[in-house]
Amino acid sequence: MLQNISRILIPIDFSDASKNTLKHGVAFAERFHAEVLLVYVIEPVIFPADFSFGQVAVPSMESEFRMRGEDNLARLLENEVLPRTTGRALVRMGKPFVEINRAAREEQADLIIIGTHGHTGIEHVLFGSTAEKVVRKAPCPVLVLREQDWRADG
Repeated sequence: MLQNISRILIPIDFSDASKNTLKHGVAFAERFHAEVLLVYVIEPVIFPADFSFGQVAVPSMESEFRMRGEDNLARLLENEVLPRTTGRALVRMGKPFVEINRAAREEQADLIIIGTHGHTGIEHVLFGSTAEKVVRKAPCPVLVLREQDWRADG
């Protein structure tokens, strides 16, 4: 049985793929009169120091990324979401797939709409797919939009 879709979570990394996913997600939300939750995840910046201290996090860079993320999300929310439906923006710190799924659970999202860059070969082996990892652990249904499905030249 299909449940009512009232809250749609859309992860954003500010790439062209995620911005196009946002456009599709907003249209979807508009059709279902759903709220859009934009989620931007900042991965902690870790630099190897030396053998005596191990790895070192750089808090000043993380706070700069957070401020930039909040500003960019606010702009996307104002220009892309709010003219068409309701929405909020969330900034999280951590591994993207973990934080996306955590936000979906905590915010009781009914659907996640996520884009994939379509990396293959060695890029996929080295980095994996955030979308793939979200799908495996998501607390709700996930709609994955492949980049080649919406690109004008694809």
